[in-house]
Amino acid sequence: MNEKLIKLLATGFGAGLAPVAPGTTGTLVGVLICLIFSPLHWLLRLLIVIFLLVLAIYIAERAEQVYRKKDDQRIVVDEIAGFQVTMLPVAITGLHLLVGFVLFRIFDILKPFPLRDLQKISGGLGIVLDDVAAGIYAGVLMLLLVFFGVL
Repeated sequence: MNEKLIKLLATGFGAGLAPVAPGTTGTLVGVLICLIFSPLHWLLRLLIVIFLLVLAIYIAERAEQVYRKKDDQRIVVDEIAGFQVTMLPVAITGLHLLVGFVLFRIFDILKPFPLRDLQKISGGLGIVLDDVAAGIYAGVLMLLLVFFGVL
């Protein structure tokens, strides 16, 4: 992929260039992508999420080389992919998207154990893995909230 395409995808079509809270802005792009794939069967969504995760690792790796900075804040493809993980275990509804968005951002920002340690992994894998883990934490909590009738 050429450098312009890497920057476009890594920044979530420019969301990562936001002067304030680029990760949050990138997650909003993740919400839109989730909505696009929401009509699909869960298994197909799972396959798309796996593809997006692999693509995000590649894009993040290349973007880190382009920007010449470790985990540059402009790179938000990891938030986009991580949010998809959050939404996998639940139905895509407005309420679920809102709660999932808030939970994902909390886990991504606070990085409870062992998420912070995952950032020590070098390259694209390290950039994306902590967001995948934040997505897993948020997704499990979402599933529990749905299971116990809170949502």
